[in-house]
Amino acid sequence: MFIETETTPNPASLKFLPGRSVMSAGTREFASPEAAEASPLAQAIFDTGEVVNVFFGSDFVSVTAAPGADWGSLKSQVVAILLDHFVSEAPLFTPGTAGEISVPMDDEMAVEEAAEDSEIIAQINELLETRVRPAVAGDGGDIAYRGFKDGVVYLTLQGACSGCPSSTATLKHGIEGLLKHYVPEVVEVRAA
Repeated sequence: MFIETETTPNPASLKFLPGRSVMSAGTREFASPEAAEASPLAQAIFDTGEVVNVFFGSDFVSVTAAPGADWGSLKSQVVAILLDHFVSEAPLFTPGTAGEISVPMDDEMAVEEAAEDSEIIAQINELLETRVRPAVAGDGGDIAYRGFKDGVVYLTLQGACSGCPSSTATLKHGIEGLLKHYVPEVVEVRAA
């Protein structure tokens, strides 16, 4: 087995491609060692002591190094962990946990939406799913819709995209421009 790596726009993150499915449906982000307890793989990556975020996509794992970490040695450690995991065909999540269940982010991050905006919201979600999500996944991350209110779309970037220096440009120039073009009711995109 060979694990490929790709750089991401976030210099602190690398995208690891094991050449097989990682998540059969959805994505999963681990932003702390405590959150990683549901996954032996994520926990092993955090156990290197130099990682601040692990993200599972459909066919990739993005890893964000802690400030000051040296990718020279960390990269080989992560590749070894991934090889061990996939060669042994170990489960991605601890059996008997709800680890495989994709849960929405905290409700406190959601924006209260008006019922009359349901058609606009459907258009926004369709564009996010078909145009934005594939591009963001290509950079080692994902995007979560958080709401629409008074012309403002609220989104959360995940994985390699969450701490990326170009995330503001991605939201403002890329996603905002696309949504404004196709959905005239959109006046702004903000990070939630």
